[in-house]
Amino acid sequence: MKQYSFKILCLIIWACITVFSAYSQTARIVSWDTKILESFNGDDDAKYTWKTQASRFIASKDIAGNDVQLPNLRYVEAWPLQEFGTPRGANAQVYRSLGMNAAFDRRGYNWIDLYPTMADDSEGKSFEIPMPGRVKSIDCWVWGANLKYYIEVFIRDYRGVVHTLKLGDISFPGWHNLRVELANNIPQERRLLPSYAGLKFIKFRIWTLPVERVDNFYIYFKQLRILTDVFEALFDGSDLADPDHVQDLWSN
Repeated sequence: MKQYSFKILCLIIWACITVFSAYSQTARIVSWDTKILESFNGDDDAKYTWKTQASRFIASKDIAGNDVQLPNLRYVEAWPLQEFGTPRGANAQVYRSLGMNAAFDRRGYNWIDLYPTMADDSEGKSFEIPMPGRVKSIDCWVWGANLKYYIEVFIRDYRGVVHTLKLGDISFPGWHNLRVELANNIPQERRLLPSYAGLKFIKFRIWTLPVERVDNFYIYFKQLRILTDVFEALFDGSDLADPDHVQDLWSN
């Protein structure tokens, strides 16, 4: 009996050593960093201009019956105090956020897309924002009016596959930081060199639910960010895995 127990103990120890050894060999160094993709501050030198596209029942008249073009976007002096604080003094920093005003003619699963374009693009084509590093999570400050709506984030991987992530419900009053973690099955690297294969941010999509009013509502956005691993392992000849460097070498 003692000999049998001793064999079991040896097997357990051997298994633990094997697992630890395998983990130590495959463990990857990481360097987490927070990157701001868009501040939503509406500065004159802003890189992106934001536009909208809505589903078929978007309203064309306001409550008073006047013709309107909805959704309406505007930068306003409003921001989450818990993140940026209260301005103090004459020269205090004043922030802005991107506000959206919209309405639909009927309840249902209505949607509004909020997407970026390059500020210097006169044609206003949609632009997919590159997300550096290997992204762990996406977050954004959102102001909600306790409406039963929710927001999705659309991203694209290096294969061209679009992934839809639920950023969160906005059935809350005031500013909240909405955050979603990326699943491990969203590829962000290749087996072959260059191994890094970054993601791109496509758009937000705001959904209304049939149980909620849609006659007139406001939503505000501030600071779209990612938590990302920016570490890249160096090896002998790693510069030859850089597409820009390779192009320079072969163009000369």
